[in-house]
Amino acid sequence: MANHNKRAIVTGGTRGIGKAIVKELAAKSCCGVLFSDVAFIYNSCDACAAEIEEEIGSLDTKIVGFKADASSFEDAQATINEAIEKLGGVDILINNAGITRDNLLLRMDEADFDTVMNVNLKSVFNYTKAVLKPMIQQKYGRIVNIASVVGLIGNAGQSNYAASKAGIIGFTKSMAKELASRNITVNAVAPGFIETEMTAKLNEAQREALLRNVPMGRLGTPEDIAKAVAFLCGDDADYITGQVITVDGGMVM
Repeated sequence: MANHNKRAIVTGGTRGIGKAIVKELAAKSCCGVLFSDVAFIYNSCDACAAEIEEEIGSLDTKIVGFKADASSFEDAQATINEAIEKLGGVDILINNAGITRDNLLLRMDEADFDTVMNVNLKSVFNYTKAVLKPMIQQKYGRIVNIASVVGLIGNAGQSNYAASKAGIIGFTKSMAKELASRNITVNAVAPGFIETEMTAKLNEAQREALLRNVPMGRLGTPEDIAKAVAFLCGDDADYITGQVITVDGGMVM
């Protein structure tokens, strides 16, 4: 598969970590390292999608955005079919779509639990299932799911988010066992505290409290995550599957 452009699909691709992943994979095309054409899925920000298409389109790689509801299997299947048609196939899937609806369980609405599970966890089922037949037919695929350290250690006020990310980790390991014989690897990246719109809302005291738990003494960047994802998509990671790589500055350690 190293002799032609690898085709990547990234869910939740217009902001934060997702945007960084899209840019990292597309930039590899310029460097002759990964050869990625990229389709990204987004839910709301049309202006963000247009900006990414314009910015990354200048990198001499194919880039196309699709608006869809990640929690809908019908949307996922239709979007994957259209993306495959536009790109000519799919070799890489990055399941990144995710939201938060934080609250203590006593105050959490059922809708807040269900919405987080549907967007964060069910979307991974939706898009993974949608790409399996073409990946199995070509006997090649790289699937990377974006989990979280919260899925490993939990976090007060995030029972819904933690459950969804822990579910992604279990799903990742199960799919790795199902698909290994088909030359399809499935791994997860678990970010720690990353500089995104979510962490931008923290006040100085909250930020300092977080950093006390990070041996490296800083928040991560979306690019830190994107580089780990790109590695798992590349040929150097051919013998890695079923793994959860924490990119957290040593926090979980």
